[in-house]
Amino acid sequence: MEHTVTAYEQELRGLAGRIAEMGGLAEHLVADAIVALTRLDASLAQRIIADDLRLDALQRETEERAILIIARRQPMASDLREIVAALRISNDLERVGDLAKNIAKRVTAINNAVIQKRLLVGVEHLAEIALQQLKDVLDAYTNRDDNAARVVRTRDEEIDALYTSLFRELLTYMMEDPRTISQCAHLLFCAKNIERIGDHATNIAETVHYSVTGTAFEDERPKSDNSSLESVESET
Repeated sequence: MEHTVTAYEQELRGLAGRIAEMGGLAEHLVADAIVALTRLDASLAQRIIADDLRLDALQRETEERAILIIARRQPMASDLREIVAALRISNDLERVGDLAKNIAKRVTAINNAVIQKRLLVGVEHLAEIALQQLKDVLDAYTNRDDNAARVVRTRDEEIDALYTSLFRELLTYMMEDPRTISQCAHLLFCAKNIERIGDHATNIAETVHYSVTGTAFEDERPKSDNSSLESVESET
């Protein structure tokens, strides 16, 4: 019996370790995507697109492991929540990788065009906040820290507000100088992908809260996205 329990605990730790690996790779992809965008580095963008396949494979492996644990161990209560949380988080991290890939694809679409530095400042700042959110929520998952998860969920409102401000700023540039329309259009797509990365960090925060407490948040998620970019859909 002791041997069985030890093996089960190792399986759960292995599942958490796989999520940590996925999280590290997702952070890396997002950070590199922003570097590729600011430098218009097409070769780095191609590497990001290729590396996303690795994240996809990890997500499938994580899902298979979780299903096997459920089938073999028939977990209950907190153990079951932990496994369900791993499934949910792996899906969110896979989507984060897709969004980083979208930004990388946008870099290749821009090709050899030049983007003015002043247009990139807001996008870089938005990405910095989204990356911090992703890092903080992954730490919250590792440490089973519900308070940290709550902070991440609350800060999603800041990302939405920044995105709305950036959306309006880029539209203003486009109206004032038609020569910037192409550059700003590319950056609007990238900014939307970054804002959605923040949404996935918030999803993970809500999953951490569920895993730790066994309950969902009762209040609605705070939102401050007042832009009119509703027509922009995922490029995946």
